Amino acid sequence: MSVQLPDDPARDDVLAGRPALWLNPGLKADGIAEPGLPVRAAQVAEAETNWQRLAPLLQTCFPELAAAGGRIQSALIEAKALRNALGYQGADYGRVFVKADGDLPVAGSIKARGGVYEVFMHALKMAEKRGILTPGGDVTVLAGEQARALFAQHTIAVGSTGNLGLSVGIAARALGFRAVVHMSADAKQWKVERLTRLGVEVVRHQADYTTAVEHARIDAEADPSIYFVDDERSQMLFFGYSAAARELAAQLDAAGVTVDAEHPLFIYLPCGIGGAPGGAAYGLKAIFGDAAHAFFVEPVQSPCALVHMMSGAAELVSVYDVGLSNRTEADGMAVARMSEFVAEVMRPLLSGVFTVADDDLFRWLWQAHSTQAIRLEPSAAAGFAGPEFVVASPRGRDYLRAHGLRDKAAQATHVVWTTGGAFVPEQQFQQFLQRGAALVGG
Repeated sequence: MSVQLPDDPARDDVLAGRPALWLNPGLKADGIAEPGLPVRAAQVAEAETNWQRLAPLLQTCFPELAAAGGRIQSALIEAKALRNALGYQGADYGRVFVKADGDLPVAGSIKARGGVYEVFMHALKMAEKRGILTPGGDVTVLAGEQARALFAQHTIAVGSTGNLGLSVGIAARALGFRAVVHMSADAKQWKVERLTRLGVEVVRHQADYTTAVEHARIDAEADPSIYFVDDERSQMLFFGYSAAARELAAQLDAAGVTVDAEHPLFIYLPCGIGGAPGGAAYGLKAIFGDAAHAFFVEPVQSPCALVHMMSGAAELVSVYDVGLSNRTEADGMAVARMSEFVAEVMRPLLSGVFTVADDDLFRWLWQAHSTQAIRLEPSAAAGFAGPEFVVASPRGRDYLRAHGLRDKAAQATHVVWTTGGAFVPEQQFQQFLQRGAALVGG
């Protein structure tokens, strides 16, 4: 179908595939308490508790988590050298940090927070139902022979462009499940090969992400032994991601950062279907309320959240509906249609969405590595455009003015959430760096 986007200052740039900032007219004060949302803020704390319970099992399955006590967590890095390379030297940029989920253990991306959480919680509930694990009992029994024999009779399936498939496949195989990952045509070959080496069955589709998810869902509906991790609808994934907010809040506090009405927090989150950025943003709004300003970032040809939320339509709008191609080097964000569930949750909470060109992803990737040795894949660098859009662009200044923040810019904190990169093969990473260096003349 063809969709006519409403009049908006960002519309012409969006339709022309140029970088743009769209501001969400549905953003509401105290939006976290908006009646009718399908989720509750208390569910963030429940997810935090679940992660704590899973920690001994995670440490048993993944010895690399021993030093962190079984917690999957990433560093918060102040971008002191990088901000200069990006041109963010002025006082109006406040402090700029990188949330380094590109270096997360276990799965090497933010998807470890969602995919691992859902697979392990599914295993926990299955073991409790079969009497292998007593309520409140020692979760490490899930790594034992009896539990693994049970899990071996069941399959975990997921549709993915890459990183969610990696996290679900790694988690499922660690517990002994059969794992099947349906991957879109955009998926990188090295991700397919890594999964195959782990014993994961990979089904390639010569179509986009939405088609891969639909095939995974159909297979699961036809076979009760298959548990489908539904990236379009899963609250379990969403709240697995949301628990990262408490981790970030503690890190900001340790860095001497205050977040309140006088000291705003701006968060920039790469967006594919929306579950990971939506969960993280929801968790931060649950903690900081209106002092947290969450922006999604998408490729200029794949802005599925932007076009749907800008449209105001009840039915999901895809990038194809407005004449965009959904072609991008940022495979994790090559999504034509966002999650309807995430769209509903974020309508009163999201400050806006900005879009970025592929070449800029490689430029920022090179700058992040050359200045502060931060290792990223292209999609993970998308958030670096955020401070410039908010602080210096006309639409960003409109946002600051509308929210009474123009005189508080120097007191603000910007967090660029980087989402993947640790597992990129060295040869592939060097190619990324070469492309980035050529773009900046390095």
